[in-house]
Amino acid sequence: MRTPSAEVKPAPRQSAWQELEFGMFCHFGPNTFLDQEWGTGAEDPAVVNPTEFDPHHWAQAAVSAGMRYLVFTAKHHDGFCTWPTDTTDHAISSSPWHAGKGDMVEMVAAACRAHGLALGLYLSPWDRHEPCYSDAAAYDDFYIRQWRELLTRYGDVACVWLDGAGSEGHVYDWTRIIGAIREIQPETCIFSIGEPDYRWVGNEDGLAPDPCWCVVDAPADLRHDFLTPAYRESFPHWCPAECDARIRANWFWNTHDLPTLKSTRRLVDIYRCSVGRGANLLLNVGPDTRGLLPEPDVERLGEFGRELERCFGTPLGEVTGSAGSLQVDFEQPTAVNQVILSEDISRGQRIREYRVRALLDPKWEGVAVGSAIGHKKIDTFPTVTARAVAVDVLACDGEPLLTSLGAYRV
Repeated sequence: MRTPSAEVKPAPRQSAWQELEFGMFCHFGPNTFLDQEWGTGAEDPAVVNPTEFDPHHWAQAAVSAGMRYLVFTAKHHDGFCTWPTDTTDHAISSSPWHAGKGDMVEMVAAACRAHGLALGLYLSPWDRHEPCYSDAAAYDDFYIRQWRELLTRYGDVACVWLDGAGSEGHVYDWTRIIGAIREIQPETCIFSIGEPDYRWVGNEDGLAPDPCWCVVDAPADLRHDFLTPAYRESFPHWCPAECDARIRANWFWNTHDLPTLKSTRRLVDIYRCSVGRGANLLLNVGPDTRGLLPEPDVERLGEFGRELERCFGTPLGEVTGSAGSLQVDFEQPTAVNQVILSEDISRGQRIREYRVRALLDPKWEGVAVGSAIGHKKIDTFPTVTARAVAVDVLACDGEPLLTSLGAYRV
């Protein structure tokens, strides 16, 4: 992707979403109970009967890791709805859980409100159960009704996750679908499809490229067939990246994948390569058949949160401003090996090249260079003992607007 236009700016809802930075993805449904990832739609709703379903437990673990939002699978590809929908009986109301009177989405929404997390909802367009899926127009109506239920019953929804998996060859009226979502909740951010506010980074490993630009200036960066005509014809767009990743090998909990639980070190590396490159990170942690997060996963999330705080929580020195250069001065020579940078993205992503320098008596030496900064950029380098650290913008479209420089030792 070539260097994108600096004239494109985020909508306020996009800036708010980028401020969230780090979230939890929770896949839960029939697949949880059947050790599978993609259901066929023929699963018996009676298999969904968790004994201790508790999204407050999930939310507490998310907060311990420093997460700020939570995305829940209201419906995966199997078509099973985790709320009491009026659109189908392939839903939680046909389960023995709470005698068919329960509402998992409501419980997740309540837990998010209680713990200060923004709520996101995933509703798969591909539906392997619904008979009308073969009739494109009828299914558009069906899918819009489902979104209308979700967006009118559970309060503010920060983001809606539209997954393109499985939909190859199916024609959706994305103009209608996106229009309905915008009509009901105009401030929600839409993932990846139709008229996306943010995009899939392109892998499920949690890794953003460096540089990772917020502006997409060609349809090739998004799935052309999943965009509305109006969006396709009006590039470039502000469309920052989200990196999705799994704490284990699978999206849904599985009885056999405990050995794949990622190490704290690996999770921190993923954070550096996602949030540290200006993208958001959405880390999947699958609740088990009890409806709880597995104890090893909860423990790992706590360790992860503590390590994030150690690495990125308290700077050795920090300066804020709105300029083309910023400098942190130390009272005495100080060991430093990391900086965190940001620019004012409300005015567009303007910075094209920058340099980080350290004052090593008696002279300044370069320790890092880069191009994209955006919402956040984390740069690490070999440890030096410095009296000051500075960042200078070397190339910029318009006035450079660095907003912060923090120096760290990790």
